[in-house]
Amino acid sequence: MLENVRKQITRLIAAYESEREQKLKLQSELDEAKAENEAYRKQIIELERQIDNQKLTDAFMAGGTDTAAAKKKIDSLVREIDRCIKLMEG
Repeated sequence: MLENVRKQITRLIAAYESEREQKLKLQSELDEAKAENEAYRKQIIELERQIDNQKLTDAFMAGGTDTAAAKKKIDSLVREIDRCIKLMEG
């Protein structure tokens, strides 16, 4: 009877250790995935900024064919700058 209890405790401890190791591994994978996700998010933001800059450059280089789009983008940028200034002041 006592030997049977010892065997069960040993199996229980082994199962606990296995689950604990699995948990640590999964936590590590989750942390890596979060870091990778954040890096991709920053890359997307940077690429979107580059696209906006390219569109603005293209609008100016088009020889005036898309001046309305350029004016609209400049107005948008001015509004964003104004908003940032107000946030800094207030």
